[in-house]
Amino acid sequence: MGNEKNWPVLNFAEMQDTIETLHQWIQIVGKIRLKTMPWQNHSWHTTLYITPTGYSTNAISFEGRIFQIDFNFKTHKLLIQCSNAETVTMDLKPRTVASFYEELFEKLASIGLAIRIHASPNEMEPAIPFAENVINKAYNPEVANALWRAMVKVNAVFLEFRSEFIGKASPVHLFWGAFDLAVTRFSGKPAPLHQGGMPNMPLDVMQEAYSQEVCSAGFWPGSKDSPIPVFYAYAYPSDARFGEQKVLPKEAFYSPEMGEFFLKYEDVQTSDNPEKNLHDFLQTTYIAATKTSKWDRTSLEKM
Repeated sequence: MGNEKNWPVLNFAEMQDTIETLHQWIQIVGKIRLKTMPWQNHSWHTTLYITPTGYSTNAISFEGRIFQIDFNFKTHKLLIQCSNAETVTMDLKPRTVASFYEELFEKLASIGLAIRIHASPNEMEPAIPFAENVINKAYNPEVANALWRAMVKVNAVFLEFRSEFIGKASPVHLFWGAFDLAVTRFSGKPAPLHQGGMPNMPLDVMQEAYSQEVCSAGFWPGSKDSPIPVFYAYAYPSDARFGEQKVLPKEAFYSPEMGEFFLKYEDVQTSDNPEKNLHDFLQTTYIAATKTSKWDRTSLEKM
């Protein structure tokens, strides 16, 4: 496993195929949570969470029972636990999305969990139906484990950052739409109607998600179009002066095209104090948002 005090190296070129397969798999599991949980504001009911072994739906109440689905990146198993049934498992191994999807729903049915989902991806193109996807089939156990261990490190810093805020704040959670671990703070004021724009994402879902003023930050492992794991931070709505603000650490930068601040994961991972550098990024980008969007910090923070 390596030295747990160190942040793992993430080389996207070596990770891409596994990340693309995992992204499809977590979409399937996330959609099960979406289908079986009561709706929460900003789609918080749909997310996954970081655990000591991987990612989890956490407990879901369903038809008088509680069940939970866990990715275990130590044993490379998917576990389905249910309050009135034996635990069933699946191997996490090189296999097509279609194979994963078919076996998962067979396992759910075998313990009496009759669940149906919208069986194609959101927030990605092309949106190949899961049952037909035989393209994504790579799974490198070391890559999956390294990505999870990186998220364990990030999760701890995000939780610390969240604890300093007494206004409305999201949980620290893993959104399966874009495969990003995120935490969001709210000013307490309504926001202008969002115009949407994410592929295969209903407009009303986007508009409800951004119905309140936010300052949001997250970690994203990258994609073939942007092959660098990064931290990001943005405000919605965003003042024109947001990107002009000075932020830390010195390696952080603003992308006018994306309207967000970015910090490469590698710059955090290789620094003398990764936790401090990441916390500095979260705090200074938050201050940039509050300053330019005129948030009332005295009512929102521990003093």
